[in-house]
Amino acid sequence: MSEAATPGIFGSLRRLLAHGLELLQTRAELLAVELEQERARLLRLLVAGAVAAASLVVGLAFLAVFVTVLFWDSHRLWLLGGFGIAFLLLGGAALLWARRQGCVGSSLFSASLDELRQDRAALAPRE
Repeated sequence: MSEAATPGIFGSLRRLLAHGLELLQTRAELLAVELEQERARLLRLLVAGAVAAASLVVGLAFLAVFVTVLFWDSHRLWLLGGFGIAFLLLGGAALLWARRQGCVGSSLFSASLDELRQDRAALAPRE
């Protein structure tokens, strides 16, 4: 047999390294896709949240002004105080909700991590 027909140990190592690099490249591409999807999701969430918050603030302000003007002659000070307390409570509740949402774990890169676990399990020595 000629040496060209059988690649030998160096040829096998070269093929093994090539397959390992191909596997790493595939995993890196999967990671990049997941990162882009998460970025797009966060951007949509941020825009929707900003529009909702601005709309709610303007709507509540107009409602507070409307009710205050409606009762201007009789209970305007009580209404202004009540609206102030209500807005402070609403803001505090929103702040607590935002803190809880910030503490919740993300599933970012879960598909990549699952694939890497499967790769490791497949390459682990069998007993």
